[in-house]
Amino acid sequence: MSDRELYCDTCEGVVLFEAPLCADGHGVDCPELVCTGCGAAVLVATITFRPTTRSRRRAPRATHRHAA
Repeated sequence: MSDRELYCDTCEGVVLFEAPLCADGHGVDCPELVCTGCGAAVLVATITFRPTTRSRRRAPRATHRHAA
């Protein structure tokens, strides 16, 4: 089991959280944590964002003027 100190909303303070034995095979990297004070469960989700490519604005086309 791995332990972390996190803020618990139920306990209203920083307390020790531990990862229970993971049935999904994550080991110490299990995203599920349990507060050792009150037993509240927390899911730590790591999200990765890919930067989006900005669309290039096209320059307005030059208007061809004709002599009169």
